[in-house]
Amino acid sequence: MEKFDMGIKAISFDCYGTLIDWESGIADALSEWSRRRGARMERAELLAAFSEAEPVVQSSDPELPYPEVLCRVAQRIGRRFDLPVSNADAGGFARSIRRWPPFPDTSKALARLQEHYRLAVLSNVDKASFAATERALGIRFDLVCTAEEIGSYKPDPRNFRFLLARLSEMEIQGSELLHAAQSLFHDIEPAGALGIRTAWVDRYGGADEGAARAPEAEVLPDFTVSSLAELVQAL
Repeated sequence: MEKFDMGIKAISFDCYGTLIDWESGIADALSEWSRRRGARMERAELLAAFSEAEPVVQSSDPELPYPEVLCRVAQRIGRRFDLPVSNADAGGFARSIRRWPPFPDTSKALARLQEHYRLAVLSNVDKASFAATERALGIRFDLVCTAEEIGSYKPDPRNFRFLLARLSEMEIQGSELLHAAQSLFHDIEPAGALGIRTAWVDRYGGADEGAARAPEAEVLPDFTVSSLAELVQAL
């Protein structure tokens, strides 16, 4: 396997989709809602609806807290499928983020990587939701940057500039950073545009359909791995 340390001192991660299996969490929560409404929706169509709705809600109100983003996403999905979404339904979907499961290799890989690198998270989430996730992962990150703190959502370049500024305060330069993420749209494309080295964690085997919108143009990460376990081996 190719090794790609190359002077890396810090690794930043997207969380949901990279560390956390958000597709299973999203699909399970939406499937439960659709069954209560008398419909049996396919996983693929629920994820496709989410991938269309989430960026629209985030871009229309970048300062909206992520739980409210999820509430509005649920409402948009309900309208798409002509199924009712009560306030309780929307709130339940928003709270489900705290139950979205880590990928099986995540916690062990993070613990191993933290022996050698500073670890950061750059996530489209609020502080309270991420705090629950961090406890589930069983690790304390060296730096956590949330959309709630920044006031915008990835793929906005402001999020990556914020990350770079915070790392600079820790005496880590952009050239010493590797950003690892599953979403080409949210992470790999905008990070690469700012000159940040990227590792695409291809959790879903190159699938174009899922919870993350596909980029409009071809995106070329610096490195590609299929899991965090493989990232550990490569580093």
